[in-house]
Amino acid sequence: MSRYLLRRLAESVVTLWLATVVVFLGIRALPGDPARTLAGEESDPETVAEINAAYGFDQPLPVQYLRYLGKAVTGDLGVSPRTGLQVTDAILHALPVTLELAVLAMLIAVLIGLVAGTIAAVRRRGPLAWASNSVALMGLSVPNFWFGQMGVLLFAIVLGWLPASGFVPFFEDPVENLSHMIMPAIVLGTGLAALIMRQTRSAMLDALTADYVRTARAKGLPGHHVIIGHALRNSLIVVTTIVGLELGVLISGAVVTESIFVLPGFGRLTLDAVFTRDYAMIQGVVLFTATAYIVLNLVVDLLYSVIDPRIRVGGGVP
Repeated sequence: MSRYLLRRLAESVVTLWLATVVVFLGIRALPGDPARTLAGEESDPETVAEINAAYGFDQPLPVQYLRYLGKAVTGDLGVSPRTGLQVTDAILHALPVTLELAVLAMLIAVLIGLVAGTIAAVRRRGPLAWASNSVALMGLSVPNFWFGQMGVLLFAIVLGWLPASGFVPFFEDPVENLSHMIMPAIVLGTGLAALIMRQTRSAMLDALTADYVRTARAKGLPGHHVIIGHALRNSLIVVTTIVGLELGVLISGAVVTESIFVLPGFGRLTLDAVFTRDYAMIQGVVLFTATAYIVLNLVVDLLYSVIDPRIRVGGGVP
């Protein structure tokens, strides 16, 4: 176990380093001059030169990268030229909004996906299975931006049940917070719920025909115990992988949903940084996202042995 963790940590460090190299070079390959973007198109050459010197844009690329990497190792992701704020502070300010949205969306997706996938597998020739498959196909086909706009039109404008946009911190007013977050969470979690449902159904169909399920039924165990305690538990390996990977996607990829509902989260921060060519902010966002993916992948791998005792982390023989 310890050898496995050390190997994974070493792989994580290398992956993070490669991510910093790729994003550093990729951003600077974009057309245009970041100093002129910050100064404005009508700015004089002296102002552009001062900005280049202040933020190190006039230094050779290896020097810029080593300076960025050295600060990043100590937790200093630099200062945003656009806002003048520390990148770390901006990320930590926007992260709770996106993290809450991602967790709510994941809870909705897991609840709907597991229930619908299990029903579709157990009653695979019944009307419930047909309905579950139809809803899953619709969830995978409908884009978030259209679903979000229709949700605003129906629940905010026509019915007036939920606010159309905005954000209220949870500790300031929990009820208002949830009223603002529930619709974006449903919009963001719908596609993931469809994916979890399809994967759960496939894994459950394989599990229900396995020898250990037939043995459990032959021993006279109740049907719900066989389905939940044996088939569903062993099917959670696939679901856990999806949840671990997609949580990182939800955190880093909620740009469209946050834009529709005007949420001051991670996605909006990333979008604004890209449009304004904010090198420091983009680099910080990418580094944080890569770290989140790596940590989540490691947690998922460790959870395998908890869900299924037959699996031994590190490749050991059961």
